Amino acid sequence: MQKICDRLGPAAVKSFFWRWVRRLPSPFTQADLRAGYVYELAFRQFEVSDTCMFDRPQAGRMWFEGVIRDHLDVGRPDQIALVFHRRLTRCTPGTFRTRVLTRGVDPTLCCYYKSSRMKQYFKEGRALRTETVISDTHDFGIGRRVCALNWYALRAVGESANRCLCDAEAADAQPAPDVATFCRVTQPSTTDDGLYAAGLRFGEARVMTVLAALVGFCHLVRGFRNRQIVERVRALGAAPYTTRQATYDLRRLKRKGLIVKLAHTHRYQLTSLGRRVAVLFTKTYGRVLAPGLSALDLRLPEDVTSRSPLNTAWRTFERVLDDYIQAQLIAA
Repeated sequence: MQKICDRLGPAAVKSFFWRWVRRLPSPFTQADLRAGYVYELAFRQFEVSDTCMFDRPQAGRMWFEGVIRDHLDVGRPDQIALVFHRRLTRCTPGTFRTRVLTRGVDPTLCCYYKSSRMKQYFKEGRALRTETVISDTHDFGIGRRVCALNWYALRAVGESANRCLCDAEAADAQPAPDVATFCRVTQPSTTDDGLYAAGLRFGEARVMTVLAALVGFCHLVRGFRNRQIVERVRALGAAPYTTRQATYDLRRLKRKGLIVKLAHTHRYQLTSLGRRVAVLFTKTYGRVLAPGLSALDLRLPEDVTSRSPLNTAWRTFERVLDDYIQAQLIAA
C-alpha cells in the first residue's frame, strides 16, 4: 500500500491536470498560448496521513479514548471535539464538545498551527488515523508552486508532524521517571559543562503552570518560542508572567535536559524526558494532589466532607491512629 502511495508525486498531479484540462474550454487564445501564457499549478491544500492498524481493535479504541481523556487537561490541544454522525451548522443548538463517548460517536483530537491543522481519530473501529493538513505552505517557509522540491518538503513536514504526535502520545503512556531523575529535576544541579541548573520544585505554581503550557500538542510541529510560552502561561496562571521570567525558565529547562533548542532558530522543543516529566508533574498535581488536599480541607462544612470517600477514610484513619497511640501510651 505504501509503495502505491509513493507513486503519487508532482508529475502524476500535473499529468492528471493536463489530461483533463484539454477537454475543458480555455480562456487562453492561440495568441496567448504563443505568447507563453500557460497554467501553473499551486498548492491549495496538502494532506499527509498515517494509519496505524491495531491487532486488537478494542484495546486500541480504549487506548485512544484514554489519550483524549488525558489530554483534555494535559495536552491542552486547541480543540477536542466529538464528530457526530450528522451535519452541524451555526443554527444547531448546544455545545458539541464532550469527553463522553457513546456508540455512533467518533472521537477526534485536533490541534492547530497557523493555517494548518492536525487531526487524529479512530477509523472504522480498528485503526488510528493521523492527518496533517497544510493549508498555507508559507507557514513552513515552502513555496506554493507544484514542483518536486516543494512537494517533498511538504511531505517531510507532514510526516514529521504525524510522527511527533504519535511519539508524544506514546511517551505519555510510558512509566514515570525514576526517583533519581525526579530528584535531579527538582533539586539544583550542574550540567556536564559546569553550568548551574536551578531546581524545578514540584508544586510551585509557576513551575506547574510552565510545564502544563509546554505539553501542548500545538508545539509539536514547529516547537515554541519565548513569546508563545509567555502567552500560554498567562492564560493558564493567575500571577503575572514576563518575558524575562520565561527566559530564566527556558534556561533551567534546557540545562535540566527537558527541552532542546532547534538549530538556527529561536525555537525550543520538549525532549522525551521533558515530556515524561511534564506529564508526571501535571497529572500528579492536577489529578491527585490538588483535588485530594481540597477534599481534606478542615474548613469544609460537615455536610460536604461526609460526601467525600477520601475525607471519610482519612478521618477514620486519624481516629484509629489516635486510639492506637493513646493505647500504647497508657500501656507504657
